[in-house]
Amino acid sequence: MFKKIKGILLSLVALSLVFALAACNNTSNATAKGEAKKVVILTNADDEAVASMEKALKGAGYDGKYVVQSLGTSELGGKLMAEGDKIDANLVTMSSYFIDSAQKKYSMFKDLTFTTNALEQYPSYYTPILANTGSIFVNTAVMKQKGLPMPTSIKDLAKPEFKGLVSIPNIMDSSTGWLLVQAIITQYGEQEGKTILHDLIVNCGPHLESSGSGPLKKVQAGEVAAGFGLRHQAVNAKAQGAPIDYIDPTEGNFSLTESVAVVKKDDPTTELAMKMAEVIIKDGRKDLIKDYPVALYKGETVSDVHKPAHSKKFEKPLTVDLLQQHQQFFNSAK
Repeated sequence: MFKKIKGILLSLVALSLVFALAACNNTSNATAKGEAKKVVILTNADDEAVASMEKALKGAGYDGKYVVQSLGTSELGGKLMAEGDKIDANLVTMSSYFIDSAQKKYSMFKDLTFTTNALEQYPSYYTPILANTGSIFVNTAVMKQKGLPMPTSIKDLAKPEFKGLVSIPNIMDSSTGWLLVQAIITQYGEQEGKTILHDLIVNCGPHLESSGSGPLKKVQAGEVAAGFGLRHQAVNAKAQGAPIDYIDPTEGNFSLTESVAVVKKDDPTTELAMKMAEVIIKDGRKDLIKDYPVALYKGETVSDVHKPAHSKKFEKPLTVDLLQQHQQFFNSAK
């Protein structure tokens, strides 16, 4: 009797092991086919850019196969620099200088496996999804009311007549502020540039903004007469009938790109992430360029109104270390 029960128990254990092994095998097969996990996309992009990317992904049949998590630039940048390829993401869209710096530290991104046809040469592990360019803008009604001369340079905004009437983004909070600092240092050097920046910050008073779009909002509201921020936003505001005009500063129009990169995890989900990265560029750019009108790829065109008069690049590669140096320069000018 005991032998019979023992035999039954052994048979049940053996049968359980068979089912367990079968289940594991099925899970392994599902994972191997890339069906088990969704692609996790971490992005610092604005809502408009996220909508364009999701439209492209859904149009390509990837609805339900990914999840998007939006983070601020500082938060996502901090995760990249702290976690490397251990980050909980398969695909990243982020300010290019952060991607460059994270790759230098961790070698965490895979080389892209598709042809991009970009107008400029970029590293093998990322390609831009959009670009933002800086410029001056003014409220024409306030300028007339205050009897102010039309500025042609960032230096003009540091003159005494603009005291309390200027708004700029704070480089400590907004990468748009970096476009301003790059222009000042390029044109005037750090010594003269610090004096100009000091006077400009004094003129801003309480109008030093934490977001890149903050200065334009202040200018549109008539709280200040002039500001510095994203060029395409000012162009669009003017086209919509706001009393806004934009000026390409003589110091130059500097730009920052945001790019897509695939995290090097060497698993089936990474292959799917690479396909999605290609879709974002091949299918998503037609909508992205409408909101961020800077041509980045062959065959793309933008209207003349969206072509800055003084496009320039900073002489050194843009990295997190350089950003921190320029943040220190900004703070020392206060």
